[in-house]
Amino acid sequence: MENEYKQQVKELLENKQGRLVKQITELKEMVVPEGLDSAVGRVSRMDAINNRSVNEAALRKKTIQLKSIEEALKDIDNPYFGICIKCGSIIQKERIMLMPESKVCVECAG
Repeated sequence: MENEYKQQVKELLENKQGRLVKQITELKEMVVPEGLDSAVGRVSRMDAINNRSVNEAALRKKTIQLKSIEEALKDIDNPYFGICIKCGSIIQKERIMLMPESKVCVECAG
């Protein structure tokens, strides 16, 4: 992988990492349970519980994404970065630019 391309991918990863950290921080604030002493009705409390479960699922997904971004940033200087872990082919540049944390090529992902 040429240095200029590698630098572009690294910048993409760092930008994505920054956005994910911000989103995770916001989601963590949204999943804090409401106290039982708060004066909301039963329906409002049920809505809050439902919204919290949706936000918890989003938080789990974003946390997993962040971990894969961090792993990609750690691996970017390794010679096997951009090589499919399943078939050993070079991962298409378009795929790397769209999903820089990709570890498999389009064929193996499908």
